[in-house]
Amino acid sequence: MKILLFGKNGQVGWELNRTLLPLGQVVALNRKSADLSDPESLRNIVREIKPDVIVNAAAYTAVDLAEKEEELSITINALSPGVLAEEAKTLNALLVHYSTDYVFDGAKMSPYLEGDTTAPINAYGRSKLAGEEAIRASDCDHLILRTSWVYSVRGHNFLRSILRLASEREELSIVNDQLGSPTWARLIAETTSHILRASHDERTAGRFVSDLYNLTSAGSTSWFGFSQKIIELARHTDKSLQLRVKKLNPIPTSDYPTPASRPMRTVLSTEKLSIKFNLKMPTWDESLRLCIEDLS
Repeated sequence: MKILLFGKNGQVGWELNRTLLPLGQVVALNRKSADLSDPESLRNIVREIKPDVIVNAAAYTAVDLAEKEEELSITINALSPGVLAEEAKTLNALLVHYSTDYVFDGAKMSPYLEGDTTAPINAYGRSKLAGEEAIRASDCDHLILRTSWVYSVRGHNFLRSILRLASEREELSIVNDQLGSPTWARLIAETTSHILRASHDERTAGRFVSDLYNLTSAGSTSWFGFSQKIIELARHTDKSLQLRVKKLNPIPTSDYPTPASRPMRTVLSTEKLSIKFNLKMPTWDESLRLCIEDLS
């Protein structure tokens, strides 16, 4: 199996570049070698490599900046995935693509199912939903994986921001009324590799059906609860870590205005994924503990 990976230096892409290796040859590209802001340039890349599988881990993820750069976010998150889907269709390749909990408005009190009505409330969410729609419209073999609150020991993410701020300040105020499922990039990559192996076998046997799945950790918390657990685990795991923070204050979203509106509750149900691929997703705090152990 030849796998073409886009976004190899991102949080998820970095992990995928390692977890995909046992499945076959991996051709991993970064932003310099594959510019998703130029969708048409991707066609020659795909045609030259002729992959059996395309994994698109590249994305425009600056949620607030997308309010000013919506056209660019649509180019990267929708037009480029659409081009990859068209080329996958031509090659009879499988496209694996990542989407987001932000395709929902956050008004549902129970976990979102894959078939629930989408209603993004910010530019980033609209661009990611447009990407999903472009892939489905292509009729290529595909797997769309919606995830949420992604973090890792690399890159720009909430985990690293909290650890940095906790080392600089004695008091932090964190939003406590938005709920979601923090999801470790490594969990996303390892789960992707598992379902890719199963999907490859299904395609070989002529039984594959394109579909959409939620892929997150089990359970949910607020940004405040996430912060509490990060600091607790960091202090327990690495005694040498110099964290100055002494107090965390829970605050409402209204006290922390941002350019982009955030959905209030975007917990995603992973029941469909778990049943289909015989998986049991770990809880968000289990994964967080393992991730923080990597820091020590």
